[in-house]
Amino acid sequence: MFMLRNLGKYIFGDNTKQDIIQLDAGQLYIVRPNSVKGYSECIFKDAQATIRRTSTTYHYQLVIQRAYEEGEEQLLDDAEDSDDTKDEKEFLLDETLHLRSTIRDGQAVFAWRDLSGDPGDLYEFICDTSVQPSAIQTFETVSLRCQYERKFNKSHDHATESELQQFVFTDSSIPPASPTTISPAASEFSSPISSPRPTANDEFATPPKMSSRRLRSNKNQSPEPEPEPESPQKTPVVKKTVAPKAQEAPESFETLCKEDAQLHLFDMSTQLFYMLEEEVTATVSEVGKWQYWLQIEAAGKPAVGTPVIADMNPVFNFDYKSFVFNYYDKAGSAYSYLLRFADIETEERFQEGLMRALWEQLNEIKWAKAKDQEREYVLDAFQDLTMEDAPSLEAEEEEEEEEEYYEDAEDDTAAGNQSEEYDSDEEQDDVHNNPAVDDDGNINSQLAVGFKSDRSFVVRGNQIGVFKHVSDKDLEFSTTITNVRTTAGKSFAPSKVMLHQGDSSMIMQDPNNPHSLYRMDLEYGKIVDDYKIHDDIPDSPATLSSVSTPRISGNKLVDTQLKQYVSKNDFSATATTESGYIAVASNKGDIRLFDRLGINAKTHLPALGESIIGLDVSADGRWILATCKTYLLLVDALQHDGKNEGELGFKKSFPKDSKPKPRRLTLNPMHVAQMQNETKAPLSFTSAKFNTGLEANETAIITSTGPFMVTWNLRRVIQGRKDPYQIKRYAETVMADNFRFGSDKNVIVALPNQVELVQKQSFKKPTRESIATPVRQLRNRGNGIVDSPY
Repeated sequence: MFMLRNLGKYIFGDNTKQDIIQLDAGQLYIVRPNSVKGYSECIFKDAQATIRRTSTTYHYQLVIQRAYEEGEEQLLDDAEDSDDTKDEKEFLLDETLHLRSTIRDGQAVFAWRDLSGDPGDLYEFICDTSVQPSAIQTFETVSLRCQYERKFNKSHDHATESELQQFVFTDSSIPPASPTTISPAASEFSSPISSPRPTANDEFATPPKMSSRRLRSNKNQSPEPEPEPESPQKTPVVKKTVAPKAQEAPESFETLCKEDAQLHLFDMSTQLFYMLEEEVTATVSEVGKWQYWLQIEAAGKPAVGTPVIADMNPVFNFDYKSFVFNYYDKAGSAYSYLLRFADIETEERFQEGLMRALWEQLNEIKWAKAKDQEREYVLDAFQDLTMEDAPSLEAEEEEEEEEEYYEDAEDDTAAGNQSEEYDSDEEQDDVHNNPAVDDDGNINSQLAVGFKSDRSFVVRGNQIGVFKHVSDKDLEFSTTITNVRTTAGKSFAPSKVMLHQGDSSMIMQDPNNPHSLYRMDLEYGKIVDDYKIHDDIPDSPATLSSVSTPRISGNKLVDTQLKQYVSKNDFSATATTESGYIAVASNKGDIRLFDRLGINAKTHLPALGESIIGLDVSADGRWILATCKTYLLLVDALQHDGKNEGELGFKKSFPKDSKPKPRRLTLNPMHVAQMQNETKAPLSFTSAKFNTGLEANETAIITSTGPFMVTWNLRRVIQGRKDPYQIKRYAETVMADNFRFGSDKNVIVALPNQVELVQKQSFKKPTRESIATPVRQLRNRGNGIVDSPY
C-alpha cells in the first residue's frame, strides 16, 4: 500500500541515536512561589531542551543544555574556574516530575517539579517563538511515550490513548516565570498536553524570533539575571486569514478514495491552524485524461476544491493523523489547509488515493502498470527516511560546535560590504547614476564560480563580468569581457556557461544555435573554438558534457558515444564526479548513471514525475542531487548490501531488490504559502549545488526560488531532521547562486543588477518575519555588493 512511515516509528526506530527530539531555542527558569530565596531565577538565558536515551532500556532523560553567543564560549574556555557540570541539567523522565505544558503570551511553556527543592518549586522551559509548532507537539507526544515505557518497562507501540493519558497532569496551574501580570488572552489557552487528542489549534504561533545561538558542550557560565520586562505596547489588529470561495468539482470519472476528516486553515497572522469544519468528506477522483481533483465538502457543500498537482506540496504526518496541502486562488494567493483524520488507517487509505493520483498526473502512466521496483523507489521518496550511514551523535555535536548561527548584524555586516560600481567603459562614470539597468536593458543571468583562479564570472547580455574573491567577505571587480562573439564574428548572449580546463576556458551556448558550443579563452577574452554537437542531441545543459570527447573534424561527439544520447530520452542536465563518472537526468524525471560514455547506463533511477532541471554530484560520487521545480531529490548512490556492497551505482548496477533510497527535500507547506502570498509567484527552484573544495566533504546545499535563497544542512537532511533549511530573502529575484569554492560559509549570489558575496550566517530560520522582510541593498559603503551594469 502506498503509505509513509509512521512518524512515531521514525522517532523511536533508530536506537543508535541518543537524542530523540529537541527544541532548539528557549529559556530555563526555576520558579519558587513560596520561597524566601526569591520568586524566580533565570538559569539559562538561551538553551535547548532534548529528550535523550539513557544506558538503561526504557529510561529517558529530559536534558536542558545551555547555548552560547559567538565568542562567549571561547572566553569561558579560558577561565580558570570553568565548571563543565553547570552547562546542562538532566531530569529522569518519570511521572513524579508531573511534566505539563501551557501557552503563555503566544509562547509554549513546559513545566516540571523540582524534586530536590521546596514544595511548589518547579522548572519552566519557555520555548522561543521561532520553534516550529510541529516540533512542540512532537516533543509533548514523545514525553508521554517515554514516561509510559519507564513505568511499564515495555515499548509504547501498543499503548492505547487512555494509557498515555495517565501521564497528562492538570492538577495544578503553571505560575509565570516572573511575577508580572499575564495577559487575559494567555489564560484562554489550555495545556495542549492535557487534550486527549492534539488538535490543529494546538500548533503554536511563531512570532518574531530570538537570535540564533551556538550550543556549547560541558562548559560553565553562572546564571544570567532575568531581563527587565518591556513596557507594554498596543498590539496592532491583524486581519484573520479567511477561506476563499470553494470551486465546484468537475465531473468525476472514477473515485480513487473518499474519507471523512476535520478541516483546518492556517492563519497567517497568528501562525496557527484553526478549525473550519468539524466534519468534512475528502474525495480524490479522476476528472479527465491524467487529470485528478481533490474535493472537500461539508454537509454536502464545497469547502475546498483543487487539482491534484505537485504545487499543492502534499505533506502527511501520521503521528498527528494529519495531511497539509496548499491551495492557490485565481489571484495567486496561497492558503494552507490541514485535514485531520480519526485514525491512521483512514489516513493511509486517503494517502494511497492521493499519491496515486499525483504520480499518475506527473508520469501519465497508471500506477498499476509501474514495476514493483519503481513503486518502492517512489514510495521511499515520499517517506521520512534516516539514510544509511547517518552521522553519529559525536559528529553532529562537533558540527554544531563548528557551525555559526548569528543574528543579522547591521545591514553592512549582514549583507556583506559594498564594492565600487563598474561598467564596460571605465571612463564613462555617469552611466552608474541609475544602476538598475544598463543601456540595453540587460540583467545578470548566469553565474560560474572558479576553483583555481578564485574568480566568479557573471553573464549579463553579451558581456561577462569578472570578480575576484579577495577575502571571506569581499568581492572585487576585476574586468569586463565585452561583446561575446562567435569565431565567425556573430555577437550573442550566452544562455549556459561552464568553466573548463582549470578555469582557463569557458564553454558557452548560444540559445539561437543549440547544436553548437563555444570555448572562450579567458586569458584573451575571446572565443577560440566551436564544437558542433550531433543533431540528435537536444538543446539542454547535458550537451555541455560533450566537450570532453575527442577533438575530431565535423561533429565533436563520435557516433559510438551516442548510444544513450537519442532524442527520445529528452536529457536535461548532467554532472560528473572527480573520477569522471557521469550522471544524466531527463525532463521525464529519471536519472542514468554511467562510468563512461558509449555504453548502457549502469544504473537507471525511475522518475518521480517532475522534470529535472539541474543535477549535481558529490566529488566521490556518493550523493546525487537533482533539482525539480517544487523539490530537490537527494539519492545515495552507494550500495549497502548484496554482492556489490560498497560499490557505487556508477560502477555496478544495483540488484533488482535493492534500489537506492531517495529523499525529497521540500519546503514546509506553510512556508511556501507565506512565500507565495509575498511574491504572488509559485515555487520554482534554481539548479541546486553542493559546496565543493579540494579534499573537502560536501556539507551544505544551496538553491533559490524567486527572491529567496535556501540552504540545507546535508548532515541534518541525512539524519531525517525536520525543516533542516534556512532562508535569506531579497527584494529582487535571485538569478543564480553558488558556494565559493572551498567553503560552505560563503555564498556568491547574482541579483538582476548586483553581485554579492554573503555569509551563510546571515541566513535565517523561516519565520513570518524572515519570509516577509527583504534584505536591504546597500550602495557605496565599502566593498562587497557590486552594482553591475557593465
